[in-house]
Amino acid sequence: MDEAAIIKQAQKGDVAAYNRLVLQYQSLVYNVVYRIMGEPQGAEDMTQEAFISAYKALNRFRGGNFKAWLLRIATNACYDELRRYKRRPQSSLDDLTEDNESFAFMRSPEEGPEAQQQRLEMMRAIEQCLEDLPEDQRITAVLRDVEGYDYNEIADITSSSLGTVKSRLSRARSKLRDCLQGFAELLPAEYRLQTNS
Repeated sequence: MDEAAIIKQAQKGDVAAYNRLVLQYQSLVYNVVYRIMGEPQGAEDMTQEAFISAYKALNRFRGGNFKAWLLRIATNACYDELRRYKRRPQSSLDDLTEDNESFAFMRSPEEGPEAQQQRLEMMRAIEQCLEDLPEDQRITAVLRDVEGYDYNEIADITSSSLGTVKSRLSRARSKLRDCLQGFAELLPAEYRLQTNS
């Protein structure tokens, strides 16, 4: 059965159909929310909140991209939670990278102890710089540069215009670049900005 048919069944109150949607999207929603919230308990809570909210709002879904609609609900829940507590992520990027395939490129089975330590220091620097970003820029950067969504999908997910998404991402990348220059010694040579002395 295709997704549209499952959604229609769920809209008619079929809980089993909705559970199929939950099973299909729970990992995706959790991964995005985890990167925004930065800690497992908050991510679990926001993921659950997103699916409950989506279930309650399911009759308002009028077709289109269900994944974007669901991620919009999830990111809005994160915005609300972050605003409510004005908190920053508490877990480290180490936790995110160890079990998450999105960060597989940052691991290498051949690396020695020194290379591993440099990688961990670099991840901590990235984590610190991400934490310093305003919420809207952090969410946009996570959706684009970590999760790989295109600009139109991010605009859908964040209920923003395409221009706003591009602007937020440009500002986020600029701030990240400037922040990471403070950790220049940790950056691989190919990523360091060259200065004319």
